[in-house]
Amino acid sequence: MANYIVGITGASGSIYGIHLIRELCLQKHNVDLIITNAGRMVLKEEVDISNDKELKSKLPLCKNFLRIWDNNNFEAPFMSGSNPFDALIIIPCSMGKLASIASGISTNLLERTADVALKERRKLILVVRETPFSLIHLENMVRVTKAGGIILPAMPAFYHHPKKIEDVIDFVVAKVLNLLGINHNLLKGWRNNKNY
Repeated sequence: MANYIVGITGASGSIYGIHLIRELCLQKHNVDLIITNAGRMVLKEEVDISNDKELKSKLPLCKNFLRIWDNNNFEAPFMSGSNPFDALIIIPCSMGKLASIASGISTNLLERTADVALKERRKLILVVRETPFSLIHLENMVRVTKAGGIILPAMPAFYHHPKKIEDVIDFVVAKVLNLLGINHNLLKGWRNNKNY
């Protein structure tokens, strides 16, 4: 059982975060969730989740594994390097949040946790969601990568022959799980698909 921090920001694609949390809980990993204010707006718009109670009701298997933190709570234990966690995954990660992390800004819990991940050399995965990228976006991705983070754009492939939208979502989630070293059944590797 590992301890993961998941951040959901205001970029489109909050469903990626929901699917990742579900998969982590299914495998009995602890998940601490931070949702930005803009992330909450997008959750309402894209998946009709208005509050923490509704979110928990959509993730019943996470009952014993999920804690949700207010982004302004500066008492969360994992915001200190003295309390280790296995990884921070920001999924989706907006370009604004990427810029804050690349600049070392820590004005809220999610930014501070990203700062801790980098300074303590813990795994930081940013599932960036924007298109097209500006030069500023690309330079911020390079800065985070040089600091030790991993940039994983939400860019699904189609060699697995997706049949429904969940298959496309789970392609990206599978890539995150691969980086975390977590076994899953969401996706078979290239040329390892029985559909060929």
